[in-house]
Amino acid sequence: MRFISKLLPALKTKLVIPILSIIALVAFISFTTYQVTKAQVTVTQDGEVDAVRTHAETVGDVLNELGIKMEDHDELSHPKDELITSGMEINYTKANAVIVSIDGEDKEYYTTEDTVGEFLAEQEIKLSDHDELSVSSDQQIEAGLSIGVTKAYQVTLNDGGKEKQVWVTGGTVEDVLESEDVSLGELDRLKPNKSDEVSKETTINVTRVEKVTDIVEETKKYSVVKKNDNSLAKGTEKVVSSGQEGVIAKHFEVVLENGEEVSRELVKEEVKKESKQRVVSVGTKVNKNTGTRTVSRGDDNVARTLTMHATAYNWNCASCDGVGKTRTGINLKANPNIKVVAVDPSVIPLGTKLWVEGYGYATANDTGGNIKGNRIDVHLPTLSAAQSYGRKTVQVRILE
Repeated sequence: MRFISKLLPALKTKLVIPILSIIALVAFISFTTYQVTKAQVTVTQDGEVDAVRTHAETVGDVLNELGIKMEDHDELSHPKDELITSGMEINYTKANAVIVSIDGEDKEYYTTEDTVGEFLAEQEIKLSDHDELSVSSDQQIEAGLSIGVTKAYQVTLNDGGKEKQVWVTGGTVEDVLESEDVSLGELDRLKPNKSDEVSKETTINVTRVEKVTDIVEETKKYSVVKKNDNSLAKGTEKVVSSGQEGVIAKHFEVVLENGEEVSRELVKEEVKKESKQRVVSVGTKVNKNTGTRTVSRGDDNVARTLTMHATAYNWNCASCDGVGKTRTGINLKANPNIKVVAVDPSVIPLGTKLWVEGYGYATANDTGGNIKGNRIDVHLPTLSAAQSYGRKTVQVRILE
């Protein structure tokens, strides 16, 4: 018995060591089994890749293990409730806040796109070729990025009467002129002013102004000088020198606006050719037998010859009464070819028979408001013939 009592403590000590070993082995096997049964997943966050071993059941659980708090605008490659499988690749992209200002109105967006161009396409923010973007389209998106968009509009540019529409995103009138390569001359006018800001209602008017010199040549009438000649019968005249019209060059300063004349001012006259006097000899010789000298021209007796200024008219002229009757009652409308002369009755009495140089035989059967003194007006059968007659100096023979 004494022997057994001594043996028991030794046996107890020997049994404790194997039990501890068994416990340690079981723990090791359990730990090893736990580690081996973890799923291997790859999580990519903002370009950084992490290999993760996890017993998490869902993608959301993995994010929680990694301390990733997903916001509404963030992007995840898998649904959060999708079950984890070994080898799964999870991509998580955090959205960046972007401020877009369009024509001064701000709006906040969230995006996971990489560049400004991709972001604008994602949000369907359409830009025309003429719109202005404050950043380049290939700039990388970063948190808090501000993007300014200025929408283009059209203004009207009227350059010298030629109108066109010009795309602008604001600025001054001068900016528009520079962009369109429009320069102003010293006399040109601009409205509005260069410094004025443009808007959608703006019309820019450029008035092209130029001054030119116009030289117009006009004839200068010759003067008539009459000289007494006692070798000629009294009442007759003889042209000694026919006279010649002169030429005067008139210099006008002409102002043109957009090619149209708006003013004309005479600045100089230049005599290009001097006129020559018409010299007429006036007979003073008296016939001793009768006191007057008569000249025979065929069967006609010439009482006297006058130098007259002649014009022409037609019964259908603008200032005529349209009836076509002369002062003495002759119907020129019914008889357009009859030879009738309008005279000043105080110089040539109505009814007088005449011979007019270049016109022929006629009768003084009409008068006219402008026919005064040494003037006559010959009737021609058509209005065009009368208008083409012009003004002439003619010899008029008073027939008996």
